[in-house]
Amino acid sequence: MTSSTVAQGTAHRTSPEERRVLAGTLVGTTIEWYDFFIFAQLTATVLSALFLTPLQGSDPGLAQVLAFSLIGISFLFRPLGAIVAGHLGDRFGRKSVLVGTLILMGAATALIGLLPTYAQIGAWAPVLLILLRIVQGFSAGGEWGGAALMSVEHAPLSKRGIFGAYPQIGVPIGMILATGTLLGLRTAIPEDQFLEWGWRVPFLLSVVLIVIGYVIRRAVSESPVFKELSARKAESKAPLRELFRKNTREVLLAAVIFIGNNAAGYLVIAFFISYATGTLGMPLVPVLLATTLASFGWLIFTMVGGWLSDRIGRVRTFQIGYALIFVWMLPLFMLVDTGNIVLYGVGLFVLTIGLGLSYGPMSAMYAEMFPAEVRYSGISIGYALGAILGGAFAATVAQLLLKTYEWSGSVAIYIMVLCVISFIGVSMVRETKGAELGVSEH
Repeated sequence: MTSSTVAQGTAHRTSPEERRVLAGTLVGTTIEWYDFFIFAQLTATVLSALFLTPLQGSDPGLAQVLAFSLIGISFLFRPLGAIVAGHLGDRFGRKSVLVGTLILMGAATALIGLLPTYAQIGAWAPVLLILLRIVQGFSAGGEWGGAALMSVEHAPLSKRGIFGAYPQIGVPIGMILATGTLLGLRTAIPEDQFLEWGWRVPFLLSVVLIVIGYVIRRAVSESPVFKELSARKAESKAPLRELFRKNTREVLLAAVIFIGNNAAGYLVIAFFISYATGTLGMPLVPVLLATTLASFGWLIFTMVGGWLSDRIGRVRTFQIGYALIFVWMLPLFMLVDTGNIVLYGVGLFVLTIGLGLSYGPMSAMYAEMFPAEVRYSGISIGYALGAILGGAFAATVAQLLLKTYEWSGSVAIYIMVLCVISFIGVSMVRETKGAELGVSEH
């Protein structure tokens, strides 16, 4: 089966093979992002006190800035992960690489849950934490491109956007799992016990999720769709030199298109939790609950974004999403700054409308931007570079702006500028909807 054979008409019933592909892409990205978000959210609340103890005592604001920078460090190694995953995918098939990145991420996450703290081993604690964050970033760099490619290349022509949204909703589902886990622990055990041992539990639970994900992906690998992917090695076999010789513009545009969404998303993931509980003094449990509810909005509107892009086009959907984020940023901070948990939740939920519309169409657009022979490397590297320029240090920059100007509007303006840049970038792309993916002839 190829995407060409299923795309002969707009009426299409999803086949068992396609459902397995969608399940395989969704479960992997969900687990990867659960691991990432557990770290990001604990960084916003407790990790600076546990791993940067002396600085936390002398300058808590700077300690939080440095703690947020630990989120960004892992992003720097995503391009390397994308390059290595592309090379290994050529030799062993995308399925093997995606299983490998899943296990690697899970192992790093579980080891973070076993790390001794600064009080136990001193400066070695943050050093080991940084090394495990590098491993997480490396594995994340290899995950997304393969998952996006599997979902989009095997979609019917008229449903590439909605099929491509499945690996994308792994982000909000991972967010829901991470935030829900922390919410349950914070509710169930006292603060002193959470700081002593409870913070380790979400990291260690990753082992259970990895086993589930491994079983699902191994089962999916035997379907005809995945066999076809492994057989068509020539599609992503071109060296990086070939990619940048012919498609440098597309790689750079893919990076620019992502930065606004990724930066705004990491405010929801990490910064707002720290800002609400630290600067505004809001209680943590209601903040986590509001964040969880907002994540459901992110999930819904990401699917809407993929569906809408199949109707009005990828470019137009992106433009609407970025316009919504831009106009909402200042009102969002006005609502958050009230310290009212209901207004806080409403502000985050409305933000997810723009986040979803500027994220749902991404898999389809990126796959359609690149020719088949460089597609795997092209979308992976573009995505990884966009993550570095966008979300890698978004929480760190936001914390520095807040510390420097003591005005939350400065953070809003920072995100608005990035949204303008991404809006211009996506407007420079010729509409890709309906582009030939070149699957059947390879």
